Amino acid sequence: MSRIATWTAALALATSLTGCTGAANSNHSLESIHQPVVRNSIHQFDVAVDSGDLVPSEQGRLQGWLDAMGVRYGDRVSIEDPSVYGAGEAQATIRAMVERRGLLLSSDVPVTTGAVPPGYVRVIVTRASAHVPGCPDWSSRSSINPTNATSSNYGCATNSNLAAMVADPNDLIKGNRATVNDPNAATRAIKTYREKPQTGAGQLKETATSNSGGGQ
Repeated sequence: MSRIATWTAALALATSLTGCTGAANSNHSLESIHQPVVRNSIHQFDVAVDSGDLVPSEQGRLQGWLDAMGVRYGDRVSIEDPSVYGAGEAQATIRAMVERRGLLLSSDVPVTTGAVPPGYVRVIVTRASAHVPGCPDWSSRSSINPTNATSSNYGCATNSNLAAMVADPNDLIKGNRATVNDPNAATRAIKTYREKPQTGAGQLKETATSNSGGGQ
């Protein structure tokens, strides 16, 4: 009877350990299950076009909106122009205002809310944010890991820091589509490392010393 009770207790202990470690220690690869999630928020602002361009008052309104939005590197600014022939001068004015902030207009125009009123153009700012949900994750606190799986918190620190530091979180999805590839710029650091003389390459300088002790 005592032997049966002992085996029953051992079985219950094994079952409880399986429940604690089975779900948490289920990742047997080196790819973290905690990956950044990117969300895009779209902000729009309509400005009136007069004689094909923006009057100073409309430029002031747009400038104030861009300041209030805190438009910065990583934001994507685009223009939605529903006019038949396109307000080229107005788009050039908006482009100059955006370029003064160190940004370039994006050709990708997202879907916005409502139609653009006649005689207006719409300036759109798309801002992305990234975070890693479920981190930190210390659900697998037990040191028992019979399946040799990674920790439940594996990858949280690296991916959370990456999501916080990347300038444009959309680059985490599809990378940066560079329009200009300069091989000289890509190899400049390696060229400098190879061609720059080492600091200890020159001979030691001889300096005269004087005996201030007065001895022979």
